[in-house]
Amino acid sequence: MITLTGKKISEGIAIGRLSFYKRDNKEIRRIYVKEVEKEVQRFERARKKAVQELRLLYDTASQEVGEANAAIFEMQQTVLEDDDFIRQVTAIIVEDKLNAEYAVQEVAGGFLTSAIAANKNYVQGHEADIKDVSGRVLRILSRSWKDRMLMDEPFVLGAGELFPSEAIELDKSKVLGFVTRYGTINSHTAVLARTKGIPSVIGLGEALKNEYDGKMIIVDGFEGKVYIEPDYGTITKMRQKQDTTKEKHKNLERLKGKENITQSGQKIDICANIGTREDIENVIRSDAGGIGLFRSEFLFLGQGTKPPTEEQQFQVYKLAAEAMGDKRVVIRTADLGGDKRLEYLGIGEEANPALGYRGIRVSLEKDEMFKTQLRAILRASAFGNLAVMFPMVTSVEEVTRAKLILDKAKKELKESKIPFRQDIPVGVMIETPAAVMISGELARNADFFSIGTNDLTQLTLGVDRQNEKMEKFYHQHHPALLKMIRIIANNIHLEGKHISICGDLAADLELTEYFLQIGIDELSVAPNEVLALRKKIREIQ
Repeated sequence: MITLTGKKISEGIAIGRLSFYKRDNKEIRRIYVKEVEKEVQRFERARKKAVQELRLLYDTASQEVGEANAAIFEMQQTVLEDDDFIRQVTAIIVEDKLNAEYAVQEVAGGFLTSAIAANKNYVQGHEADIKDVSGRVLRILSRSWKDRMLMDEPFVLGAGELFPSEAIELDKSKVLGFVTRYGTINSHTAVLARTKGIPSVIGLGEALKNEYDGKMIIVDGFEGKVYIEPDYGTITKMRQKQDTTKEKHKNLERLKGKENITQSGQKIDICANIGTREDIENVIRSDAGGIGLFRSEFLFLGQGTKPPTEEQQFQVYKLAAEAMGDKRVVIRTADLGGDKRLEYLGIGEEANPALGYRGIRVSLEKDEMFKTQLRAILRASAFGNLAVMFPMVTSVEEVTRAKLILDKAKKELKESKIPFRQDIPVGVMIETPAAVMISGELARNADFFSIGTNDLTQLTLGVDRQNEKMEKFYHQHHPALLKMIRIIANNIHLEGKHISICGDLAADLELTEYFLQIGIDELSVAPNEVLALRKKIREIQ
């Protein structure tokens, strides 16, 4: 048995076989084939397997997010069953005597244009989905690692480092846990792991060797330890720990439907943070009082060279609004930049990305992209209790400019007679020292506020939370930070406005009583942390 020690980022025990992440950077080469009939058959087998997988995905998605939102998988099936698609791929294989991978890639590249020209409107606006479905066929043809995600046997994922755009796609039903060589406990990948409730240990270094691929592994997310080929005693001990954790969760389940109220009668709201539509179901299961932070930027990741369309965003926001009913859903506009870079933003390399082109700064310069998102949020507001919130604000002027773009979006929708909530609440994230110092002025220019403690901590202490060497200086209980939070709460309450905390600190049970004492109105945490926080609140005298 080999024992590795890293950094714990998400609690829990995962036991399974290790499978290393292999990014899809394999070059598709143009290869001459002699036996064209066998190559056509190879393509057909891959195509039919892809269709079968999509049918399974449709069934699963229908149960989790409803038939309307699962329809995209039907559309992808239609592409694979399209006679023109099949004919074009087959023609390249037979007539040009080229390999199936090259043929699929070539046809997919031009299929959107040719299909629209042939009045096949079902592909309109689905460029990303055509890439997705062709990528599925290519992965099957090349037998790449992603086929494992569709296997019956769940596994533990290993990687050098996992980026936010990759972590967001992890399927909890398949990925039991994950381990990485690098990464920091305060990264967005760590935040996503906690949101999804996936046991994880990072920062294992080169001790996490490629030769461990396929071996039995235990991830102890409580202690930050990883066991390779564990002995019988360790397996028994870890299974007991698993059972204890399950029993603890079962006891917490009894708190569903109970109030978030101390023994002295003080109440506080508990909401949940999410990043994707898949997280919405977790919020409902957690019995949270609403969605206190919808990190919408994760809808923009993995989109290739273009941001998601208004319609794509609208469907997700609408789903959240309908799923939560009367409970409020706060959608934070895309906090892009920093470690969430996108090619089409043109950010380039930055010496200090945490201090660079990000948050509201990007939105105000990319105003058409920003307005598109605001239109999608406004349209969804007609279906539930939605609010919009702006990230990384440092001045009243930024809020004013953002609200002017919001007004333009409202005007356009009104002229088009598209329903929306005219008085949608507008919120501001306080996550910079500048916003702390002018929180009183900001309170007169917005309806509600939320403290993003992750960024506020790093900017206050001058510590890059992505830098492994700086972790020992990332002190979330620093008296300066706690004093700032008290100042913010006082200033916001003087204007009669609502203040919440939505960063990692909201789930820190050592500070729950302090937050109650200074009058924080709401704590928003990962869905799997809601009931533990409720338990803590109900125990406070």
